[in-house]
Amino acid sequence: LEDVLRLGAGKEKTQAIADVLRDQTTDQLVLESIYQQFLILLDNAYANLEVVPQDGAEEVFRYLRSKSIQVVLNTGYNQETAEKLINKLQWKQGEHYDLLVTASQVSAGRPQPDMIRLAQTILGIQDTQEIIKIGDSIVDIEEGINAGCKYSIGITTGAQTFEQLQSAHPNYIIHNLLELKNIV
Repeated sequence: LEDVLRLGAGKEKTQAIADVLRDQTTDQLVLESIYQQFLILLDNAYANLEVVPQDGAEEVFRYLRSKSIQVVLNTGYNQETAEKLINKLQWKQGEHYDLLVTASQVSAGRPQPDMIRLAQTILGIQDTQEIIKIGDSIVDIEEGINAGCKYSIGITTGAQTFEQLQSAHPNYIIHNLLELKNIV
């Protein structure tokens, strides 16, 4: 698990699988087969999983949107998986968040800034200094830095530890989304 989180956290899932298994295989057919099995297992696991928002998430989303700050969710999951999770949360686009961008919508996953660039284009944001990236993995932080975001922030409520996040040199590391109110 430690290796999976270290090598795969936050990445587009086919890339995460390839990175985790790089010492065992580079055969694209094998990796694609594993990815397809992963999607089945993930779908089965999430079908019965009770999904609840991270502490403070909905409050922070309301706060940001009340300040005319758009909320974009981006994920290394594919569109179908992300939408299933959002539906379980009963979050509505335009009410809880403004845009969902997934790894399946872009050609290069994290740490490349493609998901942020797509969000910029869709929302008409010209200046990356108007963007703050928050994520729970090193590649999330690197994505924000690579996109030229004003801040790239790590959060310790997910995949990686404070020390791991710190190694990516974020502008901030927070322990709860509510801390974001003090930053923006």
